[in-house]
Amino acid sequence: MLSFPAAIKVYLCTVPCDMRRSFDGLSMLAEHVIQCNPFSGHLLVYCNRRSDRVKILYWDRDGWAIWYKRLEVGTFQFPFAETGRKELAAWELAVLLEGIDLSQGKRRKRYSLPAAMNPEEAEKAGGEASTG
Repeated sequence: MLSFPAAIKVYLCTVPCDMRRSFDGLSMLAEHVIQCNPFSGHLLVYCNRRSDRVKILYWDRDGWAIWYKRLEVGTFQFPFAETGRKELAAWELAVLLEGIDLSQGKRRKRYSLPAAMNPEEAEKAGGEASTG
């Protein structure tokens, strides 16, 4: 199983892709379909029409890297849509690659920091709440 840092961004290309594409073809799809910078270091995930193959493209400091998986049996539950892209959390990609259907699962409510608050402000706010 792959492990990803929690801070990494994952973009799914929600349009089925030709798996014969390699580095240049997939990076072109990142620019024009996913509409993100392919050199950002984010994970760019592509799936074929039959949903039995996945490629993950990313820029690794000094060159392109591709991770490729072909299922012998079964399919990935890939969220195809006309929008072109969908952003996932790293854990959602790991679950998708393990064959779990995210549309059937339900995530329980958890606390998360407001997007505008950085970790230093959160620590300070937590410290003030505990001292008062």
